Amino acid sequence: MKATGSSTERTIWNFLRCKGLSPAGAAGLMGNLYAESGLNPQNLQNSYEKRLGFTDTAYTAAVDSGAYSNFVHDSAGYGLAQWTYWSRKESLLNFARKIGASIGSLEMQLDFMIRELKGYAAVWEVLRTARTVREASDIVLTRYERPANMSSSVKAKRASFGQAYFDAYANKSTEKEDNIMGNSPLVTYTNITKNRTSPRNHAIDTITIHCIVGQWTAKQGCDYFATTDRECSANYVVGKDGSIGLSVPEADRSWCSSNRDNDNRAITIEVASDTSHPYAVTDAAYAALIELVADICKRNGIKKLLWKADKSLIGQVDKQNMTVHRWFANKACPGDYLYQRHGAIAEAVNAKLGTGTEQIVSSFPAVPFTVRIIINDLNYREGPGMSYAVKGQTGKGIFTITEVQDGWGKLKSGAGWIYLENPAYCTILDDGQTEAQKAAEKLARDIAAQLKSSGCDAAAVLKRVSEILA
Repeated sequence: MKATGSSTERTIWNFLRCKGLSPAGAAGLMGNLYAESGLNPQNLQNSYEKRLGFTDTAYTAAVDSGAYSNFVHDSAGYGLAQWTYWSRKESLLNFARKIGASIGSLEMQLDFMIRELKGYAAVWEVLRTARTVREASDIVLTRYERPANMSSSVKAKRASFGQAYFDAYANKSTEKEDNIMGNSPLVTYTNITKNRTSPRNHAIDTITIHCIVGQWTAKQGCDYFATTDRECSANYVVGKDGSIGLSVPEADRSWCSSNRDNDNRAITIEVASDTSHPYAVTDAAYAALIELVADICKRNGIKKLLWKADKSLIGQVDKQNMTVHRWFANKACPGDYLYQRHGAIAEAVNAKLGTGTEQIVSSFPAVPFTVRIIINDLNYREGPGMSYAVKGQTGKGIFTITEVQDGWGKLKSGAGWIYLENPAYCTILDDGQTEAQKAAEKLARDIAAQLKSSGCDAAAVLKRVSEILA
């Protein structure tokens, strides 16, 4: 058998590698799938075609339409892995119906197979760590597929199929390999809505973040999109508790931004928010949003997230690849809370992608000093840390800091503490000291550091210095 380099082969290879399988693990699994189905997700077991009177295509269509109702119990192998036993076919069918996919969908079957494989702990571990195709191929054959014939000759044959895939793809990745079909593994709940266009007609190169105007969980958001008569949806929903829901598969266009062109190229994300201005989101939702966007970018080949807050750059993804709903319709979405943080979101995502430009501020001048807050609603808290309660928001402006602890600054007014380390929130201004004062401050700090490291009695040393200077 020779790997053909078909789009199906490449799609499966990319998907498996994205899910964490080693090159040998992906190849060993693919060799078994080829032996089972020829990598055809609509493959009906050959011996059942005549018995049931169906071709592959006709059987798939009949199951999808409900015209054929014995899919679960007909004992016919079906799909990539030739699922045969009734309980596995029932699970496959239920999964397909849950996400609104055809029983013969390649993407659906790959997603289902990964979920199933994770239940075979020993098999999954080998697929993730295998260094040889034979090792991976044998465990898939004997512990996952388990056909009637598992002889040494069958093992050798399947391993040879896998080796062909390894030779074809293991050392020949391309940029296109980054554009991996599938949805985020961070998803905790799935309910696919009918409100979508399948498939999208443009490659994914844009991120559009929305506020859902309600402190919902991901389940509540997905269930709403799945049942509403309004023509609206989003690819993902981020819940108030940090949960992440899938409402529209990434391969499809959501109906989210009041602009078809944007939704065809964008992954749209609805984030749970307050119901009034500035439509704030919880810390848990904000953190989950960062993780989700970083994952989307990694899987779709978006090397760096760019935000200029410039509507005129729509579609110029080399300059700006984030858009907002308010640019396409008379809406406040995504709300000022998220809109003002788009720069910070881009920086946080880029840090995870390894392409960030801003560094966390880790050193500060002597207090008191001033900072310029550049977002409208930076929280100030009771104490120096995220665990302290929020007391209010500063608004933009210049503020004086009188004390610094662990990257947090105490406001001179006594109102509370603000976070200083993120340059997307605030910038450190001149501390108001003269050059002579700055030089004296630096010298004093240098002397203090030397005293600490020397182990000498600081009081005695300072006394002697005073005597010398006198």
